Formats: sequence, structure tokens, C-alpha cells
Amino acid sequence: MSFPPFVEQAVATVLGTVRVRVTGSGPAILCWPSLLMTGDMWTAQAEYFSKHYTVILVDPPGHGGSEPLSKIFSFDECAQCIIDILDALQIEVTHVLGNSWGGMIGGTFAARHPDRVGSAVLMNCTASPAGRRQRIEFGALLRLAKILGGFRGPLTRSALTAFLGPTTLRTRPDVVTFVRKSVRSADVSSVAYAIESVVPARVDQRALFATITTPVLVIAGVEDATFPNAETRAMADAIPNSTFQVLDGVAHLAALENPPMINALIEDFLPELPPR
Repeated sequence: MSFPPFVEQAVATVLGTVRVRVTGSGPAILCWPSLLMTGDMWTAQAEYFSKHYTVILVDPPGHGGSEPLSKIFSFDECAQCIIDILDALQIEVTHVLGNSWGGMIGGTFAARHPDRVGSAVLMNCTASPAGRRQRIEFGALLRLAKILGGFRGPLTRSALTAFLGPTTLRTRPDVVTFVRKSVRSADVSSVAYAIESVVPARVDQRALFATITTPVLVIAGVEDATFPNAETRAMADAIPNSTFQVLDGVAHLAALENPPMINALIEDFLPELPPR
């Protein structure tokens, strides 16, 4: 790889010990992924932006190298988790890149801690509570995953179609392989708490997001089967002066599916921050 090596650190947070990996130098960009994903989802962004930024890849609570979860959490606790990471790294202000769960938390963080955020790029996410159908579907998925001892067999296929659209499934086999491996390696006894927190227990954040003052770019993949574009647009509409963009050829994991397109959008959007 052409970017500087990662420096790995275990950070004590309100949601347990979290693994972060840091590379590059300059203004900070903190990257929080989707459920069932780790910071590896953002490797292409780390490679691209580490030339001019300090890039922080987060294994979110209960995932990857972070401490397993033992209870559900609130989005405010996730936002505090970002504060704990920044304080441990001695970083005052960061841009935030978030996908799905990470996008929801990026919005929470921007609203609750405007003095610690530069700008936010929120991808394939929502500010609305989970609907009845989504609560039922995810509840059934969790029950089956616990019976199977993980995301196996038909659950892997379900995850692939939830995360990836027809274009990626047909033309990007490396991305399909990455997502399949990530889903299968998830510790269901831990990530179940995250899924419960982010889906059935998800609160309506539209009123909170109306208080955001930082620049926000909201991105939706036209092929996203998890959050309809109209729902992501409603999130953007709740954020004053936000920019909303729908992208062709990508689904729920846009930054992983088409890194060059996403990197160009992020680069054009991010303002400069004072050096670390």
C-alpha cells in the first residue's frame, strides 16, 4: 500500500475499549462504518486522504478489534465515544465520514458537539425511526443468526443484497468478497446489541439534526435497498443548508463500492481545518 502505515491504539470509551487505527498527517478525518463492518471499510479513503489528512479508522463498539458489547446503547453514547477517541488522540476538531450507523452517529455528533466537528459526510443513512417492517425483519434476522451461531448461509446472502446493489454484485467481485468475509466474521453475540440499538431502538433524530450548524453532505446510493433514497433525502431536508446527492451504480456501501467517485466528492466538499 502506498499510504503511511497505521498506528493502532486501544481507546477507553463510554462504550468499552475501541480499536482505532491512524495514518497520515494534517487535519483529522474520523471514519465510522456501517453495522457488521469494521474500519477496514474505509481503507481506500485512508490511502487517498492520508497524503493531506490524519485519517482515523474506527472499529465501532462491538465490532472487529473493539471490545464486545454486553448491552444496547444510545446514539448520544456513540457521539461521546467519538469525543473519547478525539481526546485520547489529542485532536480538537475532526471531519466525520459515516456510513449508515456511522452516518446517523455523525449527525448526532455534529448536533451535540458543534465545537468538535469541521464538516460531516453522511452516507446511506437516516434520521427517522425504524418502521414496523424493518423492526420485524431485523428481529427475525437476529433470532436466526443466534440459532446459526453467526451470519451463515441464507443470512450471508441477505446481507449481501442489503448492502450491495445489482451493479456491484455483477461487476465488483472483490467488494462482494470483502463484504461476505466481514459479515461472516462478525461476533453475533456482540453485534446483536448494536443491531438492536441502531434498528428497533432507533429514535427520531430529525428535530435534533435541525440544530446542526456545520456543513453537511448527505449521499445516497440509488441502488440502496436498506434505506430508500426518499428517507435519506428526508434526513438531508432536516439539516439546515445541507447538500444532498444521489449516486448511480452504488448501493448501501458507496465508499467501498466506488472509492474514486466517493473520494472525489469528499475532497471537493471538505474545507480545511487548522493543523493537528
